[in-house]
Amino acid sequence: MEKERTLDFLKRISDGLAEMFGENCEVVIHDMLNFDSSIIYIANKHVTQREVGDPFKILGTKDVEEFFKGSDIVNYKGASKHSNMLKSSTFHVKGEGYHYALGVNFDYTNISIAHSILGEMMNVGEDLDHAIERQNSVDYILEDLYNQAVARIGKPVPLMHKNERVRLIAYLDKKGAFTIHKSIPIISEKMDISRFTIYNYLKEIRGEE
Repeated sequence: MEKERTLDFLKRISDGLAEMFGENCEVVIHDMLNFDSSIIYIANKHVTQREVGDPFKILGTKDVEEFFKGSDIVNYKGASKHSNMLKSSTFHVKGEGYHYALGVNFDYTNISIAHSILGEMMNVGEDLDHAIERQNSVDYILEDLYNQAVARIGKPVPLMHKNERVRLIAYLDKKGAFTIHKSIPIISEKMDISRFTIYNYLKEIRGEE
């Protein structure tokens, strides 16, 4: 009588869990004394595509001898026949003349996909105040002016001829770049030319003797 009551209780738990967690939650009852035809009850069988009467296979992929150690295993990672992602738990109930295992397999594949999409959507950079502060900083302004100047010439600095480098410096001068503190050493490093060369270019541009 105890065996029948235990099995009835496990079936009610199976149906309750399947209803509570929805169609992605499979709940299966195994008769661990009959490995060749261990499944005696299953709810939401589409999750792992197993049937009543099937042999004991952990998630339909591994033999029990390779996996089952005789104790409860909670929240382990598995995969279905179609490589869907599962989180699984197995609980054992033993008594006189019976040994049942209640398996819960939850397919979280869609949740994982949604998590990835939401993660991308929630990914943000620095806060607005810092972004505004950075864009208003002299370093950012000088960097932006330099990139504009290079883009106007249309080729990397190492490939520029002297007249093109002079035009680049002339653009920066026109935009007021050299009024920024320490701009000349910064620009000379970016262009890989000496500060003296930049001073000479500026004299040439400004028509100074």
